[in-house]
Amino acid sequence: MSARWPLRRRFTLLALLLGLVMSSLSAWIMQDMADDYEYVVSGEILRGQAEDYGQRLARGQALQLPSTHRLSGYRILDPALPARYAQLPAGMHEDPDDEDIHVGVFDTAAGRLVFVIDMGDIEQMERHLHRLVIAMIVLGTALAGWLGWLFAGIALQPVRHLAKSVEALPVRPQPTQLAVAVSHDALGQLASAIDAYQARLVDADAHEQAFLADASHELRTPLAVIQGVTEVLLDDAGMPPQQHTRLARLERGVQDMGQLLEAMLASARRKPLTIEPVDAQALLQDASARAMVGKPAIPVVIDAPVQLHTARREALLLIAGLLRLQLQAQACTQLHLRMDTQALDIHTTTTADSAAMRSLARADTGTGSALLDRLAARLDWQVLILSPSQTRLQLHPEIAGARRQPNS
Repeated sequence: MSARWPLRRRFTLLALLLGLVMSSLSAWIMQDMADDYEYVVSGEILRGQAEDYGQRLARGQALQLPSTHRLSGYRILDPALPARYAQLPAGMHEDPDDEDIHVGVFDTAAGRLVFVIDMGDIEQMERHLHRLVIAMIVLGTALAGWLGWLFAGIALQPVRHLAKSVEALPVRPQPTQLAVAVSHDALGQLASAIDAYQARLVDADAHEQAFLADASHELRTPLAVIQGVTEVLLDDAGMPPQQHTRLARLERGVQDMGQLLEAMLASARRKPLTIEPVDAQALLQDASARAMVGKPAIPVVIDAPVQLHTARREALLLIAGLLRLQLQAQACTQLHLRMDTQALDIHTTTTADSAAMRSLARADTGTGSALLDRLAARLDWQVLILSPSQTRLQLHPEIAGARRQPNS
């Protein structure tokens, strides 16, 4: 039996085999009983005839032994007695040439008597019984298989309920009490194993969150030191231009690392998002300001007359990260941000040839940054790269809950 077979199919096959065995056993018993019945009936009839006629003949009564198409009686010296019967010993015998005929040889007070009876009617009944037995085996096996399929479905119902309970578990690890709702058997052992596994996941998640919290504090300190030293060095008016350029690049790298660290921690936290009303115009202004820290300032055009209901901190980190990636990818002269109730469009104006930029148009998903992609997934937003100069952030209506601001 294949290990990949469904449990219900296995139960059905076992029920079929059980039905076949039980039906065959019952059929064998019935057939054996029918054969015994034939010998018992024929033997009792012939023995009764022999005793009756033997006693009457012994008393000197002149009797004619029966001679019909079903029952015939003979004396041992009767010339009408077939020769094959005359040589038979005392007892019950079956005619070797005709299984329907039974021969009884008896020693009575009047001598040896031979009685022959034709049991053809009973033999015909046995043939009907044979067909009935075959039908019983087939129908009994089929009925057992159907009942096995039905009962297996009923027996596996608790397993289905347990599977649905496991499927309904959230992605975030949490303690479960599945074993309380099931029986204390193999199913209970399975539910207890799932509960124990969930408990281990919760413990591992708690250790991971503690590690992230410790790592965030440990990483922020050296970043703050590097940033402070860089700012102090940049304030030195006598620094050569080449050194100033290198320090400016270092400052931008530190700024980028700090924002990526914030995005990583925001995407990794297990705490539920704090959903609040957020003015989209102010959110985009803050995000563009964060994205341009340490970079040359460029004009920013914002068109976002909507209000969002989302997690402000996570949304700010995501949008600022997208703007930072867009500004790093090419030399931008102007930044256009437009947000409506469905999406945020980020469009950059560059010095490159516009026809060449259009030829590079695509529709990829994802930012290219694993941290920002994970943060977008936590907000249930989708990032679409429409072209090298245009990025779209698709808002999920259930999470974003965006609505248009009333006209002032």
